[in-house]
Parts: sequence; structure tokens; C-alpha cells
Amino acid sequence: MSKFLPQKRKLLEQVFEKASNDTPEKSFYGIVSHLERSLNDDYNIFLSYKSFETYYKTIVEKDKDYNIKTTILDDLSRYLEYDNFRDFCLDWKTIEYAVSQTLSKIVINITNKPIFNLPDVFKKNGLGIMEMVFVLLMVTGGVFFSNSKTSKSLGFMSGWGSPATDKPYMYWDKDRYMATDSSSLHSRAEVVPMHSYSFINMKKIMRPDTLTVDNAMGKVWYDKSNNHVEFFTSLGKHPENGKALKDVTEHILETYAGENAILEEE
Repeated sequence: MSKFLPQKRKLLEQVFEKASNDTPEKSFYGIVSHLERSLNDDYNIFLSYKSFETYYKTIVEKDKDYNIKTTILDDLSRYLEYDNFRDFCLDWKTIEYAVSQTLSKIVINITNKPIFNLPDVFKKNGLGIMEMVFVLLMVTGGVFFSNSKTSKSLGFMSGWGSPATDKPYMYWDKDRYMATDSSSLHSRAEVVPMHSYSFINMKKIMRPDTLTVDNAMGKVWYDKSNNHVEFFTSLGKHPENGKALKDVTEHILETYAGENAILEEE
């Protein structure tokens, strides 16, 4: 992996996010076209939307490295109000992001407040310091025995210290991808080659009633099949029917999300 791949990925993500927030355009083409104009008009930076599209799709979507000139990295950093790319890399958020990428991220995204505090749990169960440390290691260190046919990887780590994305295959399990060593499972689940970007980012939103125009536009994608709408956290293809996911629209959100959402059974 390139030394600065996580930082470049984060830079491109933040640039795209800023551009998407600065324009009413919702399609990828519309956003990157707006970015090209904004860079030129406001920052005197000349970068075609096609070049940015190549960087974004290669590094962010395909999780592969791409040689971007230092001057371009500096220009994109200036767009985010940093002096240069070095200044961007020194930012603590970028360092935090690089660490999380190295660990392949914890794929369970907590969107609501926890229903309990860890200290309360330890007190109620009479756990001492050593027991508490062991539990924390179990949670954060990924001690999952996923080689058993009956066990289920949580997607963060597989085995001892090995990222789940190191496994050669993955399969869709209700609302997220799960890693596996086997190219064939004794179930109806379709096993596909590991794709780290999809494995980490593609999640089905099980609580569409929490979606609003403010928190979902430009950040959520959907599929409508047989008059049933499903929402996802990443662009790409539907994990089960293979259809290309679409950018969510205000009409879709107002019709199928929020108070009009139909929740699936857990």
C-alpha cells in the first residue's frame, strides 16, 4: 500500500463532500462538474472533472493507489482551507482516518446513543480491572474465532490480528458483507471475490425512518424493485439483485423514508 494512500483517499472524500454540499446537483457528474468550475473560478486551480473522477473512482471506490502530482494534492488541500497537502496530513482527523483505514474500520456504525454506559455494565456485573481490559480487548481487538463453520465473522477482524479484507471472498448477509475463506457456502448466499471498498462501506440502512432530506441527500443511495425501496450507504450495485444503485432524491425520501418508511423485521 502506498505510504499516503489513506490520506489521499480522505482528501478526495472530503473534497467531494464539500463540493456536494455547495451545489444543488445530486448526481456524481453534476457534483464533479461543479467542483471543476469552483476550483477554477474561486481558487484559480485548473483541474478537469474527468481527472478528479479518475482519482476518485480509482482510490476511493476501487481502493487502489493512483499517482497524483504533489501540486494537485496541494491544490485540493487548499480547496479544503489547508496550506498544502502536508498540512492536511498533519491534521489529527487525517491521522485518525489513516489509523482506522489500517485496521479496515469497525464496520458496525453506531448511529444512535448507546443504551448503556460501559462503567455501569462493569459495575453491575462485578468486573474488575483485568476483566474489564479483557472485555475491551475482545471488543476492539477482534478476537473472533471465524474459522469455525458455525461461527460468524463480524467483519472487522478475521482470526488473530488479520483484517477481514485479507480474506479472499465475501458474501451478503442481510445488511452488510461478511468475509469468508470459502468460495462456496452451504447456503443460498452468493459468494463473490473480496472488494474492500464495498466490504467496508456498503451497508443496508435498516432504519429508513431516520432518514431525512437533510441527513441523506448526497450520502444515501437506493434501489426500487417490485415497488419496494431499500436504502444503502454507498454507491455501487445492489448486493443481491445486481442493479445499479441510484442517488437518493427528495421524492424518494419523502415517499419511502421518514414517517412513511416501512421497517423490515429484524
